Amino acid sequence: MRQADFPSMTMSGLASNLQPAVATIPTKAASSTAPASAGSNFAALFGDVRADVNEFIQHGSSDFGSPAMSAMSTLSAEGQAYRERLRSTMPAAATDDADTAGAQQGFLASIAPWAQEAGVRLGVSADLVAAHAALESGWGRHPLRQANGSDTHNLFALKSAGNWRGSVAPSLTTEYENGSAVKKTETFRSYPDQASAFKDYAQLLLNNPRYRSALNAGSDAHAFAQGLARGGYATDPAYAGKLARVADQVQTARKSVQAGAAATQAAAAAAKIDQSGD
Repeated sequence: MRQADFPSMTMSGLASNLQPAVATIPTKAASSTAPASAGSNFAALFGDVRADVNEFIQHGSSDFGSPAMSAMSTLSAEGQAYRERLRSTMPAAATDDADTAGAQQGFLASIAPWAQEAGVRLGVSADLVAAHAALESGWGRHPLRQANGSDTHNLFALKSAGNWRGSVAPSLTTEYENGSAVKKTETFRSYPDQASAFKDYAQLLLNNPRYRSALNAGSDAHAFAQGLARGGYATDPAYAGKLARVADQVQTARKSVQAGAAATQAAAAAAKIDQSGD
């Protein structure tokens, strides 16, 4: 099977890199030494800065001072100082990591409905289906294409062998023969849209008894990956390990996004309390 190259940066890594920056946001108690004029603005400041940080984590934004952000918030002088402090505490590689994380998250969001549907049919979590698509397509950055450049929507690198009667697309791929990697041109299935690709993928796994051990794996990434590998989904001897690692990334990324959303809600609740007390 074709495996696209994919970045090693994980969204969870980005989130962990940002933790020190988030920790520098002052609490209401700590702000007691600030000028009295800042007190009435603190609730808005707290919410705005936390919202910007969570925007960075969830969407990979590398520009806290973008026009969109400025339009949504009017920070005091103290607030802008806190924002500059956040920038100064971020690692030098945070921007590049954010771009990668944002692209990965965008890919996961774009396939989420189909991954969920396929996961229900296969008895596995949507994260595992999404991870398989991410591995084979390089997080959507290296899709299989027709000769004219059009997208085949074949995110799972399914070949056109067997009883396939739809469109096909030739592509160079890597196969392992007697333990050695060999480049060769194979023909792959081509779909009109992503929904069709996910439905065909699920049907293929359900219909082929070779993949029986991959079914109903729940959220167990290693069981799912090993089941596919044993069934011969790919000739790469390290395939199960690669898929399991990407699945771990997807699962960790989802938890990171959920944690970011929870932090945003907590910040909003704190802001309301502060406003009610002013």
